[in-house]
Amino acid sequence: MATRPGPTDPNIDPAALYLEEVFTDRRVGTIRRMTPVKGDGVRDPTREITYVGETQVMSTVGALPIVFEIDATSVEDAAIKFGPLAKEAIERTVRELQDLRRQAASSIVIPQGGVPDLGGGGPRGGGKIQLP
Repeated sequence: MATRPGPTDPNIDPAALYLEEVFTDRRVGTIRRMTPVKGDGVRDPTREITYVGETQVMSTVGALPIVFEIDATSVEDAAIKFGPLAKEAIERTVRELQDLRRQAASSIVIPQGGVPDLGGGGPRGGGKIQLP
């Protein structure tokens, strides 16, 4: 699979094009069938068709999109595998968010100017407290 372009490289790679088709039950989420195509739009048989599941969960800051790959051979196969993979992706996202919250809560805040010399001789701390 091609690497994603960075913010300073907005060019589309003509050798990495896909025809994207969206399937949905209009209730839980969507399945995207990504069919690789050549620059002229004809199917590229040298690359595999991939399936991507998308759903969302509500959080305190609004809807949180959950995107995951589905190892499938057809749209029906992808639909059957959607539920368990979506649940796994949601659980993984929740764990990652909890880890980020813990990391933010345990960050040490050091006053600007460094740590004061408690021995009475060196420069004192001071300055403003900076948040991580």
